[in-house]
Amino acid sequence: MEIATFRAFKSRNYRLFFGGQSISLMGTWIQRTAVYWLVYIETHSAFMVGFAVFVTQFPSFLFGLFGGAVADKYNRYQVLLVTQIASMLQASVMTFVVLFTDYTISEILLLGLVLGVINAFDIPARQSLVQFMVDNPDDLGNAIALNSSMVNLARLAGPAVAGILLDSVGAGICFLINALSFIAVLASLMLMKLPPAIPQLKTQKMLESLGEGFSYVRANPLLANLILLLALMSFFVLPALSLLPVVAKETFAGTAATFGYLLSFVGMGSLIGTLFLASLSAVANRQAILVLGMAVISFGLIAFSLTSNLTIAFIFATISGFGIMILTTLTNTLLQTTSSIEMRGRVISYFAMAFFGMQPIGALVVGAISQGIGAQHTIMIEGIIAALLMLIFAPRLKKRPVAAT
Repeated sequence: MEIATFRAFKSRNYRLFFGGQSISLMGTWIQRTAVYWLVYIETHSAFMVGFAVFVTQFPSFLFGLFGGAVADKYNRYQVLLVTQIASMLQASVMTFVVLFTDYTISEILLLGLVLGVINAFDIPARQSLVQFMVDNPDDLGNAIALNSSMVNLARLAGPAVAGILLDSVGAGICFLINALSFIAVLASLMLMKLPPAIPQLKTQKMLESLGEGFSYVRANPLLANLILLLALMSFFVLPALSLLPVVAKETFAGTAATFGYLLSFVGMGSLIGTLFLASLSAVANRQAILVLGMAVISFGLIAFSLTSNLTIAFIFATISGFGIMILTTLTNTLLQTTSSIEMRGRVISYFAMAFFGMQPIGALVVGAISQGIGAQHTIMIEGIIAALLMLIFAPRLKKRPVAAT
């Protein structure tokens, strides 16, 4: 079981990538937690927290397709180097603004917007480059699952560390740690030895490339249904996480540390979910498991919304995180393993649009609704919607996919 779970680590390039990204993602979650808490404490508005999510993630919706086309047209490795350096600069500017200026929330939101644009090009390049990091193509699904595990290791520890730092030394140090964390990922990229030739589409115009990607997804029912499902879940259900600062403060009378712990327990559930997925055999029915994940999300959110005990809330936050990671990781895995290599960057850009693009729009709506009916009632409604979407999409995901090359 241990060998099967971590088989992608046999590839040197992937080991380097995993190590560097693990450190960088820890910094990312520390910064993200600090931004959302800072916005809520300064404004005392659930809507403004949703708006902070919106400005950081909505650019993935606006520019995600261009990011995918760039990943397919140019050298993905070089694109990733540029986006990681740009992310490091953004975190450095954030550090300077918070530590050395009389900043306003507007400046924090503007820098979040800059990061969102960077991520629109970073995500398709990073996700689609993984296929070139594993020596055995059969290990790609395992590598994708392990990618999610490193995200959730960071998601487990990062918010807890951020909560402690916010209470003790302030937000500026959180941003500084994130800026420094990019040294690790840049070093890992420099040490990689990737194949000299990555498929190029330089003779194709950008708009033609985007149109080809749309036609490809539309012609593949499984890909189209997966992207539509993720988009709807991202709009209606996953913005529940943007309400955690409100729940921490108002329901549990907590501090930044309480918010950090809630996020960390979501991360713990997600980590358990990714280790479970990494252990799946190649013949496992991933669509059926995806549907089960949606049921877990529904149960976790509804139960979380009904409790006023913090310890019990941690348990249901963990269950919700497990279900969310089943949904997102299996969607990513199915999209990558059933799409052709030359189209994969554009397919992943649709994934990014659905996941990172629809969530911020939903966060705005959820933030506005929670202002009127309360955060916990809003989370309950999101759990109910998750159950309805599960019932609608379960029949559409029954057909087993054929792996693409």
